[in-house]
Amino acid sequence: MGWETHGPNPPSRLAHRAVTTLAWIIAPRPGDAKPDIILVMAPIYTGKGDDGFTGLLGRGRVPKHHPRVEACGAVDEASAALGLARALAASQATKDVLLQVQHDLYRLMAEIAAAGEEEATGGGLEASRVEWLEQEIGKFSGLVSLPRGFVMAGDSVGEATLDLGRTIVRRAERLAARLSHEGFLENPQLLRYLNRLSSLCFCLSLWENEQAGVAKASLAKPDKP
Repeated sequence: MGWETHGPNPPSRLAHRAVTTLAWIIAPRPGDAKPDIILVMAPIYTGKGDDGFTGLLGRGRVPKHHPRVEACGAVDEASAALGLARALAASQATKDVLLQVQHDLYRLMAEIAAAGEEEATGGGLEASRVEWLEQEIGKFSGLVSLPRGFVMAGDSVGEATLDLGRTIVRRAERLAARLSHEGFLENPQLLRYLNRLSSLCFCLSLWENEQAGVAKASLAKPDKP
């Protein structure tokens, strides 16, 4: 994809692969030796995936139903769902934790996409990130009353979106487990992270209920009158 440029000095090409859909326009300013540099969107499709294949990090192309693509897609969905939860959360503490989680999921997705390749992704997900999740689980579980049964989603907007995110994280964990069992993943911290993340989502959902003033969570088996 080419760069759209106007003016005498086109900028250097950006190195990061994620910005290859952007183009620069250099617009001269009257009476000023330095032109304005404006970043605009170029067409965001290439048509290379029309054959049902896609590229991951590294060499070659794989079918779009490849287990690694499925796992990456599930992690991406989980991050999007947790982004919605972050936008709708009543508590700033929830928002702050979820933003850190989304950063971790971005790294996790890159590591899945690069599985089996020497191409670096900035280093694998460290055990310290799992330990951070466990600390957050301990903190928030100490702030809420744990229910005595299976909770039905929907008592508050924040709780419902976190519960949705939790179920998608569970699916991402199942797909990542398949990759691990088939020898595509070497870093055990990926599965540990996804497993702990679903537990954190549960704790945060209860916390969001409390922030919304929900006195008692709705249970799958309600108490007998």
